[in-house]
Amino acid sequence: QVELVESGGGLVQAGASLRLSCAASEPTDSTSAMGWFRQTAGKEREFLGSIYWGDGATYFADSVKDRFSISRDDAKNTVYLHMNTLRPEDTAVYFCAVDRLAYYSGSLQLRAAPRFYTYWGRGTLVTVSS
Repeated sequence: QVELVESGGGLVQAGASLRLSCAASEPTDSTSAMGWFRQTAGKEREFLGSIYWGDGATYFADSVKDRFSISRDDAKNTVYLHMNTLRPEDTAVYFCAVDRLAYYSGSLQLRAAPRFYTYWGRGTLVTVSS
């Protein structure tokens, strides 16, 4: 079972940038995708973006695609979420997760939902002040 640990959250001002990290306990195989989500109290977990471990392809939700990006460091088994021009409405707990079957669908977009992800981290809180 893969263990995921998010880090990098904190309090920032609106307009700032922040990089979140997601460290996996073991190498992620090429059939998997790593995804980023966020959640606020009383709301459903929101898909933000994902990266296919096989070729590094990425997919983002329309709501963040102009401000967020994802990169990875294979040697560290770590995926990063780069967030720019943060807004108070970006305040949330941010989670990373692994979709073991992403390769078989052929499309990150089709699996852009929490139900497709098997392993989850515990989250890191990002607070954006106005």
